[in-house]
Amino acid sequence: MTVAPTRAFDDTLELDAIWAPPPSDPPRRPRRPRWRWVPRRRVGPVSPGQRLGAQIARLLALVLLSLAAYVVVVGNLEHLIAQDRLHQQFTQQLAEGTAPVSEGRFDDVLLSDGAPVAQLTIPQIGVDETVVEGTDSSNLALGPGHRRDTSLPGQAGVSVIMGRHSTFGGPFRHIEELGPGDRFTAVTGQGEQTFEVIGVFYGGDAGPASAKAGESRLLLETARGPAFFPTSIVRVYAQLISEPQPRGARDTTFRTLPATDKEMAGDTSRAWALVFALQLAIVVAAGAVWTHRRIGARQAWAVFVPLGLLAFFLVADQSVRMLPNLM
Repeated sequence: MTVAPTRAFDDTLELDAIWAPPPSDPPRRPRRPRWRWVPRRRVGPVSPGQRLGAQIARLLALVLLSLAAYVVVVGNLEHLIAQDRLHQQFTQQLAEGTAPVSEGRFDDVLLSDGAPVAQLTIPQIGVDETVVEGTDSSNLALGPGHRRDTSLPGQAGVSVIMGRHSTFGGPFRHIEELGPGDRFTAVTGQGEQTFEVIGVFYGGDAGPASAKAGESRLLLETARGPAFFPTSIVRVYAQLISEPQPRGARDTTFRTLPATDKEMAGDTSRAWALVFALQLAIVVAAGAVWTHRRIGARQAWAVFVPLGLLAFFLVADQSVRMLPNLM
């Protein structure tokens, strides 16, 4: 008698396969908590004096930031615009034969500050600048300045041209890289004058031997030291190697030269303008705070951001002009 084989084991396997729970999804990684700024709670009440001190500190910070932005960006832009205008004006004067050759204009009127008098080109250091009359801080913001009590470049005697080292384009920042024998030119109302460098001198160093009667020399001056922190003066002496020109009439002498036109002098006469600019900045800041609290943040931003930029740039402009003129 044959006995049929049991299927208990197989049935169990089939039942296990049918009733087995479905496989679960793999565990998810926990999400990283998102960073959220939580304002720090103040410890104790804030006194009116502390609040006023914080507002003054913010105002001073804005003034310093606007000063830095003015020196780095706005000042250089002003210099480029002024040079473009002066170059066109001087080119037209040369074409018309009315370029100045003395301290007075062709119509016997004293030459005004900031008037173009020469075109200085020093290819070794990339200088191609229109030189203006006057060497105070405001004139040197336009470009290199000719000192009023000296001859024009190429005329018999010594001509002094000053230029800034760091601010307003810094046209003379590399003049100490010039060496003996380097040649450059200066175009005036008397034609193109060619100069050859004699040497570079610093601070109180003794200059070269005095020029002979009838000779013409050119002295370039700027500040020396880190940018915006001058420590002394750099002087480059050059000798005219082309034909000297007659010296034009000069009403200004070294004794009558204004103190603001001398080396490393600031224009303190603009202090009143700085005071008014600071008052405007304070009024704008107070108006912005009042509008923000009473009307709304959007209205305050829309109205007072342009006014604030204008006020703080006026403060920076007047502050820079009170700094040393060769800086």
